Amino acid sequence: MHTVAKTSSTGFSLVELLVVLALLLILTVMSTSRFNSSARHRDLARCQTNLQKVYLALSIYHSDNGAFPFLKDAPNSAAALSLLIPKSTTVTEMFICPGSHDPELPEGERFANRRISYAYYMGRAADGSPADILLSDWQVNTAPKRSGEQVFSPDGKKPANNHYAEGGNLVSRGGEISACTPKASRDLMFVQPVALLNP
Repeated sequence: MHTVAKTSSTGFSLVELLVVLALLLILTVMSTSRFNSSARHRDLARCQTNLQKVYLALSIYHSDNGAFPFLKDAPNSAAALSLLIPKSTTVTEMFICPGSHDPELPEGERFANRRISYAYYMGRAADGSPADILLSDWQVNTAPKRSGEQVFSPDGKKPANNHYAEGGNLVSRGGEISACTPKASRDLMFVQPVALLNP
């Protein structure tokens, strides 16, 4: 006579359910962080495109006026760069970094009293070095910086967190755009009458 063992088929045990939930949680966290990282890299690249357009507008302004925009006692970068509107450009979306989540600007209107995403080294000489930095993402402060000093947010918190903790972009007077880690990879020095204006 054969005996058949009875098996219980009441479903998953509590331990099995907890293991599955833990695995789902781990996979969700991994995919979310990967997505966020790739989205931040896309924003950094789109930001470079914006900065190329701002640089082009600055070049047009410089060609027409013999100097880059200068506004005595400008409180921030928006006040000075608003001088580009409307003769050098009417497009304002390029002054907002896609990673910053700053509000959009009205097209074709000066934005001196609004917030933009970029810092501006106001007062660069017309015959200055092409390697001098002219524009950048929002910086942690308006002081000159030596190589190795903090330029952008180290932890994704304000200030200078246009690209979370991924660093930011720098634009030279010669038009070269380079990505920079949160700490400066080169000296970002300047002396008066140059002033770094943050947003």
